[in-house]
Amino acid sequence: MAERPEDLNLPATVVTKLVKDSLPENVNVSKEARTAIGRAASVFVLYTTACANNIAIQHKRKTVSPEDVLAAMNEMEMDQFVAPLKKCLEAYRKNQKQSQTNAPNKSPQSSSRPRKQSLGSTSSTIPAKAPTTEQNEAEMG
Repeated sequence: MAERPEDLNLPATVVTKLVKDSLPENVNVSKEARTAIGRAASVFVLYTTACANNIAIQHKRKTVSPEDVLAAMNEMEMDQFVAPLKKCLEAYRKNQKQSQTNAPNKSPQSSSRPRKQSLGSTSSTIPAKAPTTEQNEAEMG
């Protein structure tokens, strides 16, 4: 557990990159606004995690699954994010399956335990720019 609340904030460089990548080039964002966005994102992540954990506990599990996170989004009345998150999850799982089938056969001396895959390989499934309100409304029907 974090010793100070500030330890739970997202790194400033990550927030800056996300903000920069999601806005047009001619838009500037103040340092205070980036800090506020970072803190809001941290609170969102913590709240979502807590809700997903509660759902896992209700199902008598100790591990939070992606389905728990999707259920938490519904519980938090953020239904508009569930469909895009499901698409990203499906793309991630498909990418993981392809990575496992394309991996060379392990030598007999290597561990039988599967290696953890990094999330970095899924960057192509996440849009570089945030979708506009019109795109979100069109996607939801």
